[in-house]
Amino acid sequence: MNKKSPYQEFLAERDEILRLKWLESEKRGYDIGPEQALMQWITQHRTLWKKNRKERQYRLDNE
Repeated sequence: MNKKSPYQEFLAERDEILRLKWLESEKRGYDIGPEQALMQWITQHRTLWKKNRKERQYRLDNE
């Protein structure tokens, strides 16, 4: 079993939020800031990201 610790999960999600912040800031031409990136992540991306991450972990555990 290759279960990730809660801290590892936190770091993975934080990396995704920072990546979204960078991408959105580049697209808009200005820094959107961490609060806006976090809110956009939670409302538009988090649920699907977590679902995909769980499915990927399940497949790895059952190989």
